[in-house]
Amino acid sequence: MVIRVRHISKSFLMFDNPVQVIKDKLFGQEKVARFHALKNISFSANQGETLGIVGHNGSGKSTLLQIITGVMRADEGLVEVQGRVAALLELGSGFNPEFTGRENVFFSASLLGLTEAEINAKLDDILAFSAIGEFIDRPVKTYSSGMMLRLAFSVVINTDPDVLIVDEALAVGDDAFQRKCHARIKQLQSQGVTLLFVSHSAGQVIDLCDRAILLDKGEMLMEGSPKSVVHNYHKLLHMQGAERDEFRQQILTGNISNEPAAIINDEQDNSGQLDDNLVPTSTVWYQPNGAFISQPLLRNTAGQQVNLLQSGHQYDYCFHVEFTDDAFEVGFGMLIKTVAGAELTGATTTRNHEKRLPFVAKGQVIEVRFRFPCLLRNGTYFLNCGCSALVQGERRFLHRGVDAAMFAVVEENPDATGVIDFGIELHAEVIDEA
Repeated sequence: MVIRVRHISKSFLMFDNPVQVIKDKLFGQEKVARFHALKNISFSANQGETLGIVGHNGSGKSTLLQIITGVMRADEGLVEVQGRVAALLELGSGFNPEFTGRENVFFSASLLGLTEAEINAKLDDILAFSAIGEFIDRPVKTYSSGMMLRLAFSVVINTDPDVLIVDEALAVGDDAFQRKCHARIKQLQSQGVTLLFVSHSAGQVIDLCDRAILLDKGEMLMEGSPKSVVHNYHKLLHMQGAERDEFRQQILTGNISNEPAAIINDEQDNSGQLDDNLVPTSTVWYQPNGAFISQPLLRNTAGQQVNLLQSGHQYDYCFHVEFTDDAFEVGFGMLIKTVAGAELTGATTTRNHEKRLPFVAKGQVIEVRFRFPCLLRNGTYFLNCGCSALVQGERRFLHRGVDAAMFAVVEENPDATGVIDFGIELHAEVIDEA
């Protein structure tokens, strides 16, 4: 057992003026309120195991990691960690902004227990992974957030840790760097490194972790397979009031129903919810050339806008197309992709002349709707959209968008594996007695 956490609790004083604390401690004149960040948390992790920690903001994830790494002391409980611990808890934590990147490499690596000779031996690998080039000899205060993240992450993963603790670091940086980090973590896992991994990304937790725990309001609600933990985390995340309290209790007692969903064909199905914070930041719109696409979004079959979907239900991907020129043989298209960019499925009307629009006049606005059954597992997905027409005898895009919209599937068929749920049924029977 590499990590052992037993009955950890941590609270913080909540006061407007330090004098309140002095009066409380010395004279008992004022009672200062406490915020209980962690309440009786216990779990363990074995060598080579990856443990995911999920929970909404303020659930106690970062506080727990700080206690495990020794940055913070718990009020109660015991933490035991075997071997060298490397942690990336905050972007550029431990960096001196006045030092150059090279100086910070030596400073940070020494704090992680490496000698100067060991750092020199690993320096080329650190610099190659960070890929910040000549900026390595410039002050860190001149770095962008992405450059600082790359350098900090590179230092941490090149210190040969026995335990690696990562708090949301993979959520920063471009797609190429995220894929690079993902591959490096896979390599460390194969070498037997124990990993504590905090992330809001369902796909990363399910892909990287052997087990996961769910924190909420400082309590550990459940521990189990990454799929089941993420599934219940997503459901809890979008509940409020009495409904949320009831579901929390169901998770704590293990009284949760995960029955497979059947495809719902009701035209007034109002499944799904809307999370205003689930908005893509990677959207790319191409130059319009005769049309303009706007308002890409998802609706359930009752017409309500949603982006938190349930597997087994049907949804409409909708967008408006305003034509700034006359257009002939107009077609529309859509595509669903994973976070990693893998193209899962899509549709186009350009190949079927019966579904193309022979002519659209300048100034007209067309509402496009692609209806699809949600057959996806829990995770986050992105949508492309496009409009094309015949221009001088050739089919050309009038407008298109990449990552124009996004959605998350938060309720899945627990019997399915992979990314897409085909609704496969299992029938097993004895055909020969022993």
